[in-house]
Amino acid sequence: MSSAWRRERTQRLALAACGAFPDRFRRILGRLGRERGGRRLEPDVELLVRVLERFGWPDFANLSPAAARAEIEREALLMAPPPTPDVAVEALQLPGAAGLLPARLYLPAGGARTVLLYFHGGGWVFGSPATHDGLCRLIALHGQVRVLSASYRLAPEHRFPAAVEDVRAALRWTLANLAAEGDRVGVGGDSAGANLATVLAGEASDALAFQLLFYPVTDLSREHPSYTTFADGPVLTARQMRWFRSHYLARETDARDPRASPLLAPSLSGMPPANLALAGFDPLYDEGVAYGDRLRQAGVELSLADHRGHVHAFAELTRASRSARAAVLQACAWVREQSRRSG
Repeated sequence: MSSAWRRERTQRLALAACGAFPDRFRRILGRLGRERGGRRLEPDVELLVRVLERFGWPDFANLSPAAARAEIEREALLMAPPPTPDVAVEALQLPGAAGLLPARLYLPAGGARTVLLYFHGGGWVFGSPATHDGLCRLIALHGQVRVLSASYRLAPEHRFPAAVEDVRAALRWTLANLAAEGDRVGVGGDSAGANLATVLAGEASDALAFQLLFYPVTDLSREHPSYTTFADGPVLTARQMRWFRSHYLARETDARDPRASPLLAPSLSGMPPANLALAGFDPLYDEGVAYGDRLRQAGVELSLADHRGHVHAFAELTRASRSARAAVLQACAWVREQSRRSG
């Protein structure tokens, strides 16, 4: 039996144990949870973070992009909830701006007319429909929507604006092939994927019914105060965000392009209703708050979920954290409500 296999099996058991602990034990174990910026980690998140730290999870900022991609794919398998038979999955290839790209279409039992075009996170450097399989299954099942999980070209091989060009192509394909007359179409994503989704929401607001954003990157032009408060994470660090930025942007002036930094868009008026879910322990927290403020000022219908005791990437931690699952299900309820609206 290889040591790598034993390590993965032990990690799986530890993560499963985090999710299985009764609430009272999680509260006890997390009572000494870290506190920062006037907020404290949720008990089950504190327990999960301790497990991750105990196993010495690799810092991808110390890896090459290729090695980071392999590590994240492995971690995604460890973190993913078990598949549900209530959601069918179809593998697709969508035309990107420079060739075909893999995608997955999730169909909830009983069908659904509304379509959510979803873009994975990963700092524009890693991630894929495979890494976000569990999350997309949850959204399809509990949001009662068809979810099209689309990929895009990754940096640094394909720097800004390649990803933007690919998600535009994915939206054109979705509108032409999945949306019959009267069907509602939304866009969504997490982190870098949410950055791309909200860029589309600004460019194609007339064609879109809603936007679902988990802890988006909204401003690459500067570091907001939460970069200092949560410089060492947990989960996402300021150093890792700088690593992403250095790989994604082709030149420094790109940081002020609204397609990279949606917070800098001249106007956000006319955008579709938005659900903005933020993580309190996150270098991106302050720019997320600033983006929500701009949406409100522009008159955009906004549902802001401020999960102050959560970490970046909580939407991918639903197997090991009940509070993370509850946060995702809250977003799914909002999506379900949006799908019920008339066109």
